[in-house]
Amino acid sequence: MTDTNTFELPGHAQRVLDIVDQIPSGRVSTYGLIAECLHARTGSGSARLVGQVMSRYGGASPWWRVVRADGTLPRQLRPDALAHYDDESTALVWRNPTKVDLDRAIWDPLTDA
Repeated sequence: MTDTNTFELPGHAQRVLDIVDQIPSGRVSTYGLIAECLHARTGSGSARLVGQVMSRYGGASPWWRVVRADGTLPRQLRPDALAHYDDESTALVWRNPTKVDLDRAIWDPLTDA
């Protein structure tokens, strides 16, 4: 018998969110790095897939820790993300405080996990 209150994620979505949940406070990863990790573990995955999973299922995960390759988030997510970055002391680019300083804040799930 299945519990109707339990929502089971598709396998690829759960694997993406498991990686995202490992990103330490104050650090970020990119859609591409998460895709590379997913590909290494399963043989498939893309940055687009990671973005789709985060869009559909990422609300309960630390979504603000997943950024574009240039350190930014979509404009509509920035205000909420900036509050999290402030709380977690995430390094931002001093000339562009809506952009994460990837040199100081990047977390690579293949090498840092």
